[in-house]
Amino acid sequence: MNDMNINRMLAEMRAMSLEAGNRVQETGNGGNTDFSALLRQTIDSVNASQQTARTMAETFETGESGASLAEVMLASQKASVSFQAMLQVRNKLVDAYKDVMNMPI
Repeated sequence: MNDMNINRMLAEMRAMSLEAGNRVQETGNGGNTDFSALLRQTIDSVNASQQTARTMAETFETGESGASLAEVMLASQKASVSFQAMLQVRNKLVDAYKDVMNMPI
């Protein structure tokens, strides 16, 4: 059963990776996806994964869920990794903004 969960998570991660790659190609080719919409969608996705992890943890703690500890921990780590990735992107954006603002005119 744990192998199936791991395979499901790997499939989800691959699908997310392909989706992100398609978004980059769309924006690189003059697609109609703007940066702010992409950023908002990413933030919403990270928020949803954190909400899911929190809900799974709460239901596991109360015994209401049929989820195993491994599934709860996997969801928690997925939420943590996605948040850390988003934080790194934010840091890079702030650094780029500072560089642009410090450029002489």
